[in-house]
Amino acid sequence: MENFLNTLKKLRIVDYIIIIGIILAAIVGFCTMKGMRSTASKSIDAVSQISFDVVMRGITYTGNELPIKANETTFISIRNVPYSDLQITNVKAERRKIVLPVLNTRNTKTVIVVEDVSQPNVYDAVVTLTDTAKITKDGAVVGGNKIKIGLPITLEGADYRLNGTVSNIQLINGAEEVAKDQQLSAVENVQ
Repeated sequence: MENFLNTLKKLRIVDYIIIIGIILAAIVGFCTMKGMRSTASKSIDAVSQISFDVVMRGITYTGNELPIKANETTFISIRNVPYSDLQITNVKAERRKIVLPVLNTRNTKTVIVVEDVSQPNVYDAVVTLTDTAKITKDGAVVGGNKIKIGLPITLEGADYRLNGTVSNIQLINGAEEVAKDQQLSAVENVQ
């Protein structure tokens, strides 16, 4: 007992910090092994197909039709980090439009929407892409990034590189049913 007390007196504060760190690491490891703590691999609820829309405003293009076409693939970068080739399922592009008031009417709130002739080569486009995503409690995860509305994405093809932001995210074919089945099984497990 005296040897143990003499050893404790020789220890310095750094030694105590190291001992406490080792004990805490052992406790965290034990809790993780026993399932008391959730790890990243356990937080994935499902793997499903998703589609998401990318809005690109102010595309300047002088050709006849935009180079982005449905049923082709495009390479995307998420937050300037290259990801993968994705399938384009839909493209909607229109020339830039402006709102003009209608004059000579009794109702002063009447307006019309016309193409902006001052910017004939400027387009606004919505491109719909599909990919397989991991569905978590925080949303869909694609390429290690959570796909959320407002996320900046770059689309790149053979003759274009365009920037846009995510504006809509949807689960595809039966993924809603898979999520509902998981919710029902979770409720049944609780009962």
